[in-house]
Amino acid sequence: MINIIIWLIVGGLVGWVASLIMKTDAQQGIVLNIVVGIIGAALAGWLISPLVGIPSVTQGGFSVGAFLVSLLGAIVLLGIVNLIRRGAPR
Repeated sequence: MINIIIWLIVGGLVGWVASLIMKTDAQQGIVLNIVVGIIGAALAGWLISPLVGIPSVTQGGFSVGAFLVSLLGAIVLLGIVNLIRRGAPR
């Protein structure tokens, strides 16, 4: 149960920071920030973690490296969504 709460809190934080970096914060609410953060962290765990050797937040414990890997995954996810939606990653 506590893992789900941590996923929601950290996912919201990761999604919010990623949306600020990608300048999509005005278009998203808190629920979409949480979804982007969790899916971005899972994407990072699948694609980026094997390359850098640092687990994402969804794979292991919380650390600065895990936060940064999850943030990178959320930024990549927002870039892909913007590319599909607008034709430019922004």
